[in-house]
Amino acid sequence: MTLNDPDGVSWVKSTLSNLSNECVEVARPAGGSVFVRDSKDPSGLMLTFTQGEWRAFLAGVRNGEFDV
Repeated sequence: MTLNDPDGVSWVKSTLSNLSNECVEVARPAGGSVFVRDSKDPSGLMLTFTQGEWRAFLAGVRNGEFDV
């Protein structure tokens, strides 16, 4: 986790989040990492994942592993 917003990183969030400001934002800086942060607190903590970890997470989401 990192506290500071890295310079020159473009953050994106899902177009489905237009109805609510409660979502996460994702950035893919040079070097292959994936950053994730809370859109309500952009200067707060940021999670950092490798590309492999991010792909595994997305596969789990698509397979319904996190459905409650």
